[in-house]
Amino acid sequence: MGAAVVDTENWLLVVDGMVQNPYALTMEQLLKLPRTTVTAFHECYGSPLKPPTDAVWRIGNVHWTGVRLADVLAIAGPHPEAQYVWSEGLDYGTFAGVTADRYQKDLPIKKALRPEVLLAFEMNGHRLSKERGGPVRLVVPGWFGTNMTKWICRLTLQDRRAPGPYTTVFYNEIDPTDPSGSRKRPVWSVEVNSIITSPAPDTVVSGSEVVIEGWAWCHEPVGRVLVTSSLEMPWTDATVKAREGFSWQRWRAVLTLAEGENVIVARAISESGTEQPLSGRRNHVHRVRIWVKPETDVD
Repeated sequence: MGAAVVDTENWLLVVDGMVQNPYALTMEQLLKLPRTTVTAFHECYGSPLKPPTDAVWRIGNVHWTGVRLADVLAIAGPHPEAQYVWSEGLDYGTFAGVTADRYQKDLPIKKALRPEVLLAFEMNGHRLSKERGGPVRLVVPGWFGTNMTKWICRLTLQDRRAPGPYTTVFYNEIDPTDPSGSRKRPVWSVEVNSIITSPAPDTVVSGSEVVIEGWAWCHEPVGRVLVTSSLEMPWTDATVKAREGFSWQRWRAVLTLAEGENVIVARAISESGTEQPLSGRRNHVHRVRIWVKPETDVD
């Protein structure tokens, strides 16, 4: 499925289903509604690519501007029985052998009505490009990018989940809280995660006192980040900056390391106490190997 080509002048957003007043919204009408800006991390569910060996990250921090989804739905008047908001994008085609004439996702209505959920038309102060889902896309801070339908054209309120392949075939995962390991759950909220950004892998550092820095993120604020070397020394609490909006959070720690090879490990813990797993999950802890030499040995 490739990027949809949308004529902004003729773009329409249909709002229908279990509502009192189904209607369609033009771009001109959308732009007249109250707008807001939300800053949030944005992560693809495929990040990092090819776990657990490769650490190719698909995450960034974005300023989104648009109108609240709740405001658009309020105009239609949702029925009390409506439990989900289905969203459809104008992209179509075949993915992994499955063909769809529209990209279709869904949100529980409780999430859809949250004030941070937007129909966005700007990204970092600029109108959304075609490649970024323009002219309008759904933005659901704290949830994976797969839920943020690009080239959006329709919102349908229903009492059940959407039947398309991107909710039934793809983007479901084994629930780690299920002891049997058989129950699946939708890929919705982003689990607690972190990355080490400094030092870079295989860096040679001078002296035993080493500053370790990185980012942490989650659908809820990150409360702590713990850092160690090779899991052989006690964990050290990093200084974690408070979250602004739904942004990722900067952290910093200082470790006293032995000479030679050290493998630095960072582990984030969410505000509610969920710990980043040590292994076996998409969001398991990040490890970086560095080399420590006496100051006089470093060129």
